[in-house]
Amino acid sequence: MLDVKGISKSFGAGSTAKEVLSGLSLSVADGEFVSLIGPSGSGKSTLFSLIGGLQTPSSGRIAVGGEDITGKTGHIAYMPQQASLLPWRTVSGNIELALRIAGHGDKASIKATAQKWLEAVGLGEYCNAYPHVLSGGMAQRVSFLRALLSPQPLMLLDEPFGALDALTRLQMQQWLLSIWEKHRRSVLLITHSIEEALQLSDRVLVLSASPGTIVDEIIVPFERPRREDLWTDNRWSELKGRIYNGLQGAGGGV
Repeated sequence: MLDVKGISKSFGAGSTAKEVLSGLSLSVADGEFVSLIGPSGSGKSTLFSLIGGLQTPSSGRIAVGGEDITGKTGHIAYMPQQASLLPWRTVSGNIELALRIAGHGDKASIKATAQKWLEAVGLGEYCNAYPHVLSGGMAQRVSFLRALLSPQPLMLLDEPFGALDALTRLQMQQWLLSIWEKHRRSVLLITHSIEEALQLSDRVLVLSASPGTIVDEIIVPFERPRREDLWTDNRWSELKGRIYNGLQGAGGGV
């Protein structure tokens, strides 16, 4: 699905140039959930900008579904750290706009589809409400749904639960897994949480400090659907330790 080959990115020129990514390669298979974890300032958000076509790499190439998309926009669905819902549109209106942009039919069918999906994610009673009445977790559900309903096969999730409290974050992780299990879109997630990466992912990629490159790849062995008591599994502690040590060796904490 996603194939990133030898990506490097520098900002500035001459003696003031700063290399943020260096020869980075990674892949995400069709229907695979991959997490990217690394020290602050290691180039994670820059990588997302490159995959999304908002920036062009200094070298290397990016392909989605075998098509070279280097420097091109419109090939990924994106969920940011903040929900970024349009405050002047209702909750349903935000979803309807995404469906309209994706070409999901006429006005009546789009409205019905938005209503159906909001009910499916437990927000049916908020269809006609405005985003300011939603809790953080509710707003992120709408944001994820907006990305899920886009036509692009690859979703980039940029630390979407980082601003939530610990309990809401855990609930949102479980909710996201339940939705993802039914639809199995290809996902690349940025997270600062080792536990979140292990809970959600098929693979975890550890990024070095700037200039960022992949220093470790962990294949997560836990079966799906994931158990709620994974933390009691000895492998959980072993993998947490491996990722933590990899981050320390890569140049710092997350």
